[in-house]
Amino acid sequence: MSAKAELASPHSEQRALAISKWGNLFMAAAGVLAAWLSNSTAVLMDGLFSLIGFSSAILGARISARLAHAPDRFRPIGYAADEAIYQTFRALSLLGLILFAFFGAVIKIADYAQGGEVTPLNYATLYVYFPVVSAVCFGLALTHLAAWRKSGRTSAMLRMEAKASAFDGVMTLAAGAGLAVFPFLAGTSLGWISPIGDSIVVIVLCSMAVGRYYSDFTEGVGELAGASAAPEKVRRAKIDALQVIHEFGGKLIDFSVIKLGRTAYVQVYLDPERPITADLVDDLTRKLDAVISQSAGNAISTVLISRHGRNFGRTSD
Repeated sequence: MSAKAELASPHSEQRALAISKWGNLFMAAAGVLAAWLSNSTAVLMDGLFSLIGFSSAILGARISARLAHAPDRFRPIGYAADEAIYQTFRALSLLGLILFAFFGAVIKIADYAQGGEVTPLNYATLYVYFPVVSAVCFGLALTHLAAWRKSGRTSAMLRMEAKASAFDGVMTLAAGAGLAVFPFLAGTSLGWISPIGDSIVVIVLCSMAVGRYYSDFTEGVGELAGASAAPEKVRRAKIDALQVIHEFGGKLIDFSVIKLGRTAYVQVYLDPERPITADLVDDLTRKLDAVISQSAGNAISTVLISRHGRNFGRTSD
């Protein structure tokens, strides 16, 4: 990552998260108001999604400000894990909302099947709500995407928020299109499902969203568990490391990369094949950080002098 990107990242990220905060607050308020006026559970769900986005933007701004802090006695390896925690719990909150909305819709449909009353929707409110909110979602997605590029494409928070905003925009449009269809079914052979159209849309939207947020959740948990980075990232980082080691001398015994938020923690197990000083190890570490950061984002390398690697010859991995 270039020095220019490093300087641009905090300001661009904070600005994008501030815009996200107020944009999501507007959509949350609009969703709750529109749900009350229209009697739509789908709209209420959309508004609650935005409320989680508002809370996430506040938390994300605080995390962004802390990520620049150097390791200290409280956090010996730094604050990169905060970004993975953010991703994990944001996704978990959304999954909880999805499950709540899904089972609520199922209960409403079951109640209707047993002869229960269903409050009709006020479509006039919906015709205003869906175009406005979807436009805000796509605007936020573009804002996050631009800030992510300025950050050197390293901010996991901005990448997640850009994808989430775009996905929310698509979901909002899909909900609007789905609800718009049901009034036209009245008087047809499918007219019996028209009163529960709102619940059907909620179930469809939940089914579409659950995979998306489950993927974010498992990715965050994997980072917190210390799982290896993606094979392609490990391969590129190893190629970069070998170039530096070739100039330094010695034999690369083992190599690992753990992604944690926007930071890549690189462990290099090296047999120098000669006596070396601590100053030489420090110089090698600085060079590895600089070179690997060009392909893996913000890299923090640790050079371990070893003849066996991470498992000391006990396994072949």
